[in-house]
Amino acid sequence: MELAPGVFGLTQKKGGHVYAFVLDDGTSLTLIDTLYDTDGARVLAQLATMGRAPEDLTQIVITHAHRSHLGGAQVLRERTGARVYAHEWEADIVQGERTAQPVSIIPKRPLRAYFPFQFGAALGLGKHPPCDVDAYIHEGDRIGPLHVVHAPGHTPGHLAFYWPERRVLFCGDAVVTWPRFEAGWPAFRLNPKEHEESLKRMAELDAEVIGVGHGDPIRAQAGRRLRDLVDRLGK
Repeated sequence: MELAPGVFGLTQKKGGHVYAFVLDDGTSLTLIDTLYDTDGARVLAQLATMGRAPEDLTQIVITHAHRSHLGGAQVLRERTGARVYAHEWEADIVQGERTAQPVSIIPKRPLRAYFPFQFGAALGLGKHPPCDVDAYIHEGDRIGPLHVVHAPGHTPGHLAFYWPERRVLFCGDAVVTWPRFEAGWPAFRLNPKEHEESLKRMAELDAEVIGVGHGDPIRAQAGRRLRDLVDRLGK
């Protein structure tokens, strides 16, 4: 699915209708997150569909260290030679040296996200294959065509990415559209105040398209819908 020129979304039902994104800026290919599957096959198939070889992928950026977004990271790093970038707070989780921050086991809506996501995260289940992180990235850095936005709240090192020339925002799990449109799954808002502040900053970008971590991208009135979401949180 081409969301904007050079922006391709790929998804799978497993992992909670999780999304990853391949970006082609005419110079290099960048991958945002790596889906749930551990073999990287969906990403490699997308590259082939684009007429590109695995080694054309030069950088993999990770929004945050939850299994749904990390499954194929190490295999893709090995198959493509791409460098993997993550926030410093998330890096040791990506590398398998620390478990992700736990969430409450008490069920919260939407209940469709309780099994296996909230329940599994509460018990520390669903390990991903460890992946080496080649470099840390922070607010204000630029990777390929992307501006890095530190967007904590879902996790302390959660990152979003903005491609200003295309006006496309990739906000990770700060926003979801599956099973409904909201400011992330409530059980996973580890710091609600930081989460709201991150959404406010992202809303100021006035993106035309927003790619989310779980659910279909927002392709119509994306900036307005994000601002409305921020307004609802503040009430």
